[in-house]
Amino acid sequence: MEQWNPDDKAGYLKFMGSTKAIFEKGFLELADKPFLYFTDMLKVVPDLVKMQSYLSVYRYISQFIDDEFLRRCFSFHPLLVGGNPFDSPLIYAMIHYLERAWGIHYALGGTGAIVAALGRLFEELGGKIHLQAEVEEIAVEGRQVAGIRLADGSLHRADAVVSNADVAFTYKNLIPAQFRRKYTDHKLARMKYSMSLFVIYFGTKRLYREQGLAHHNIILGERYKGLLDDIFNKQELAEDFSLYLHMPTLSDPSMAPPGCEAFYVLSPVPHLGAGIDWTTAAKVYRDAIMQFLEENYLPDLQANLIAEHYIDPLHFQNTLNSYLGSAFSFQPIFTQSAWFRPHNRSEDFDNLYFAGAGTHPGAGLPGVLSSAKIAADLIGKADNLRH
Repeated sequence: MEQWNPDDKAGYLKFMGSTKAIFEKGFLELADKPFLYFTDMLKVVPDLVKMQSYLSVYRYISQFIDDEFLRRCFSFHPLLVGGNPFDSPLIYAMIHYLERAWGIHYALGGTGAIVAALGRLFEELGGKIHLQAEVEEIAVEGRQVAGIRLADGSLHRADAVVSNADVAFTYKNLIPAQFRRKYTDHKLARMKYSMSLFVIYFGTKRLYREQGLAHHNIILGERYKGLLDDIFNKQELAEDFSLYLHMPTLSDPSMAPPGCEAFYVLSPVPHLGAGIDWTTAAKVYRDAIMQFLEENYLPDLQANLIAEHYIDPLHFQNTLNSYLGSAFSFQPIFTQSAWFRPHNRSEDFDNLYFAGAGTHPGAGLPGVLSSAKIAADLIGKADNLRH
């Protein structure tokens, strides 16, 4: 801040002080509490108004910070959960405070190590994991779900079903339309969805330690509001981009062989509602990003590549079963947050529960873990009532 605008240091301290209250209310108090009833929302409205939660993250930051570049640095965080900083309510400004208060942590072995550890824990608790068992349908009996039907036709009955799949996909593809009263195909089509992502995973046969890169690198383009408007509103694939460059080998050398580096680079792009033909656009977009990295951050990158794989919105749709290829499910705007977001217990079925980015509190690892805690608590309470 001293480099860009020393006068903003005092404003930043005031901003951090204000976001502490937002973090304590929005995350510590409400993130793992279900919003099943409208009265749950009414209880927190006075606090939300007091905290100016009707403002967007960017507009709120601008009350404290004058320098435009610093405004971008402290307002981009809603993108981490699929939101546009110019549309996302200010409660998402707490992400910056959360990072400063609790730090940013990396699991040795990468995200896959977390997945493997959760799988081991589940099995240690007596759970059984069935792989290569595609769910074809959630069976319905009145206001209840009766279990799941697999692609091989077998029916597995259950007292409760928890879907960790994309909420829109679950309703649209796993539950026949005649059983859905609230989340009809029409309603799902009218909701606003987060952007998608273009991600390139790559490894190099040389080290890049002299470039001044960190484990996490945010590379903001010259355009900010205009680029976000292209992605979220105009739904156009712009020629320019802003990037997140991840270099895990700085913290975890096990991610690559000796003398090599592992990276991934991520660019926000419009979801598939934009009509972009990724079968032809992907290679062109990949080439532009890799050329940019080579010219600005990673000299001779493409001559030193030894591994590469990229994914685009079609991967999110066809492999991850995300509606419209959205990377973070429903966009985190006020009218799709808390009570307005699909509930952790289905509004249509008393024993269908949701965990993941598409339900409360939303996307991001802290959010989806909180959603799982909510679902587990709700199932436990329902089970106690039955017995």
